Amino acid sequence: MSSGGKASSTPASIAQALRNDLLEGALAPGARLTEEALSARFGCGRHSVRSGLQILVSEGLLEHQRNRGIVVPEVTEDRIDDMCSYRSILELGALRLALSKGTDFTGVSDAVEELESLTEGTPWRHVIEAHSAVHRRIAEASGNVRLVTSHHACENELNYMLATIKADFSAQRLAIMHRYLLDQLYIGGDVALRALEDDLELGGRAAMHLALRRQRGLGVSTTANLISHGQRNAARVLHGEHAE
Repeated sequence: MSSGGKASSTPASIAQALRNDLLEGALAPGARLTEEALSARFGCGRHSVRSGLQILVSEGLLEHQRNRGIVVPEVTEDRIDDMCSYRSILELGALRLALSKGTDFTGVSDAVEELESLTEGTPWRHVIEAHSAVHRRIAEASGNVRLVTSHHACENELNYMLATIKADFSAQRLAIMHRYLLDQLYIGGDVALRALEDDLELGGRAAMHLALRRQRGLGVSTTANLISHGQRNAARVLHGEHAE
């Protein structure tokens, strides 16, 4: 496992080490985690391990299954849809609040610049985290603490799903899409809301379904066409052309 070692044995540090493993793809869906093995790995008692595991269960990164104990959850179509629907409600609601307050989206701009600084050699985990930061800044632009807390609560689970199914986006492609999104946020109004909705549906839900179908060896043409259409629009606007 990538995080290895016995540097610390507090529940929080155990949870962070396992969280890193999940985001790096070191723990496969369906894998069973035992307190005995983790106690040996971290050099600590089972109570600390149990508490650390419960942190990740509460984040949706692990689940407790009857007769199996703690396991890494499978990514399914229903899980993708549940997460993406919830995320859309949060982020579109956040954007409406931000627009009503005249927020300048400086935080979103900073996050997009960080995403643009990544290279093709950047580990996928760091790409996922930089992408996540853009959407976190959109939630934070609302200025609503409850909404931000709810968004943060689902962030790690979404990142795990992206790490597991490996959606077909490079750092450069994500940067282009989110620079386009930022430009639309500055325009404001319905244009901004539509751009975010398209990003969440095409770059989020559809991309994840596509990646899952590829992983299972199933047909992908319809979803792939939707994603390509959305990306073409982003590229056109970036080059001063009109979207379709």
